[in-house]
Amino acid sequence: MPLPLKNGEILRNRYKIKKIIGQGGMGSIYLAEDTRLSGRLCALKEVEHDKTLNKQLNKESQEQFKQEATVLARLDHPNLPKVSDFFSIGERDYLVMDYVPGDDLRTLMLKAKHQSKFLKESEVRKWANQLSDALIYMHNQEPPILHRDIKPSNLKLTPSGLLKLVDFGLVKVLAPGEMTITIIQGQGTALYTPLEQYGGDGSHTDVRSDIYSFGATLYHLLTNTPPADARERFINPDCLVPPKQINSAVSSQMERAILWAMNLHPDQRPANMTQLRDFFTGRITNININGDSDEYPKIRDLLAFPEVKSLFYISLALTSISLLAVLLF
Repeated sequence: MPLPLKNGEILRNRYKIKKIIGQGGMGSIYLAEDTRLSGRLCALKEVEHDKTLNKQLNKESQEQFKQEATVLARLDHPNLPKVSDFFSIGERDYLVMDYVPGDDLRTLMLKAKHQSKFLKESEVRKWANQLSDALIYMHNQEPPILHRDIKPSNLKLTPSGLLKLVDFGLVKVLAPGEMTITIIQGQGTALYTPLEQYGGDGSHTDVRSDIYSFGATLYHLLTNTPPADARERFINPDCLVPPKQINSAVSSQMERAILWAMNLHPDQRPANMTQLRDFFTGRITNININGDSDEYPKIRDLLAFPEVKSLFYISLALTSISLLAVLLF
């Protein structure tokens, strides 16, 4: 991880670093003061590219960053922080966004859990509606934009009650003729990441990958329980406990929506966020969630994903070793 900037340091003769508000393997997120606009606070997302890459690849990565930052700067939606600037200093790139005050949803969930309570479904539904609006807006761009890291800690609630989807660290722009362009190589957070997002190039991801993360986020918020990650579910399909078994106050409609979104195979999820939103809000009630297939997709379909194929052979090998040990001893 790159060395963080010091408090008081000024970037581009404009952005004065106040403190670190987030950290990751590729850099930090800073709270900064915009010295040109008195009183304005902003969030600086820092990206340091892989130092093992040769000069040409690093140059291409920075060009890619500029292209995608330009796309993000054009976004204008009330549930997304505005990207106002971007620049590079040496091998580090910076994305400047509105600073969003307030608690994130993970903090609110943990407060409820500490009090042995669950968040109210009516509140979670309001937040889910706002998040749906943001994702529909992003997915309907030309080309579509994926967030790829939806989780409770990336959802902030402002004092006025407005939800903001923050941290564009793993955003992808689906480009015609290419599967994806990526600002930062990454896979997202394991608990909320679908199988197809593993494996590096992300060539199998589309809007349904965000839909899985959306469902996993709602699962966590309504149950105070982290969802079983997709890799574990592939090996042990029964490890995902239905939400109502943990929180009986979860409505059947919401439970069905969450489990629909969290299907392992993309083809068994909603085709788009509008369809999922209409279902969990009750605008549509009759839909064949599992289609014409079984509850879990056929192994040959899942083996199309490289990460899944590796997991399958590893689990098969471990099973064989266990059986052999039983027979020998």
